[in-house]
Amino acid sequence: MRKVTYTQQNFYEKLSTIIDEFPRLDDIHPFYSDLLHVLYNKDHYKLALGQINTTRNIIAKISKDYLRLLKCGDSLYRCKCLKVAALGHMCTVIKRITPSLTYLEQIRQHMARLPSIDPSTRTILICGYPNVGKSSFMNKVTMADVDIQPYAFTTRNIIEMCNITAFAHLRVVVLFFLDISGSCGYSIAQQAALFHSIKYLFMNKPLVIVCNKTDLQPLEGLSEEDMKLVMEMKAEAMKTIAQAGDANEEGILLTMITLTYDGVIDDGVMAVKNATCERLLEQRVDITMKSKKMIDCLNRSSSYAKAS
Repeated sequence: MRKVTYTQQNFYEKLSTIIDEFPRLDDIHPFYSDLLHVLYNKDHYKLALGQINTTRNIIAKISKDYLRLLKCGDSLYRCKCLKVAALGHMCTVIKRITPSLTYLEQIRQHMARLPSIDPSTRTILICGYPNVGKSSFMNKVTMADVDIQPYAFTTRNIIEMCNITAFAHLRVVVLFFLDISGSCGYSIAQQAALFHSIKYLFMNKPLVIVCNKTDLQPLEGLSEEDMKLVMEMKAEAMKTIAQAGDANEEGILLTMITLTYDGVIDDGVMAVKNATCERLLEQRVDITMKSKKMIDCLNRSSSYAKAS
């Protein structure tokens, strides 16, 4: 009876540790919840944890049933047989959830490698079609060494999905990169279609449209049709910043060159960086002014002024 109880307690403690230490999707920040759904389907995740919890309860019931039988054992041989049957039954139940345990171990290893992101901090979010210059821009303004190749999807597509997930939950300034030369393999019409398909994610967030590769195709040299598409995107960006409470319409549409070759130097990169930082600063001031603490301070100051 002690051996059956000991085995059941060991299984119960191990399975309980797994259930308790894996994050509950309802208790964590929505950013991480959606990010987990992008990396690993949240339904599969919940199902795996549910199977662990069910197995824990089944093992407890097996132990309880066999302990009841052991109490009524009429010989040592019969008791040993019941003990072997109890331990074998528990092991069989554990083997059935091997796929779920393997799946959760993969998630654990992947989650341990994810960077720590504070959803409350100010963030710059770069989006756009592959090969439009996002990685080149990152290398110019940071110490990062992002792989750059003249073909699409050098950075994995899962990273693009994580970007989209981040829209809804992070305090961000959005940089939408637009390759007006078309050398990325996508026309301006296709890039504009992408912009309009995800523009609802830009709601109440500062937005800057960056026209890249102007060394290959100046903005002024665009066809009338393409220029109309760019201006429509700019108009949508102006609506977005208006919704965010920002009346400053400067720096919504910027141009730049991210590569240096044959005497052509990177142009406009620092202007994009500075405009983005200014948007972040404006966002920070706006959030601070709308905070409850600041409103209370302003109300007290107003009361003191009236009293004096």
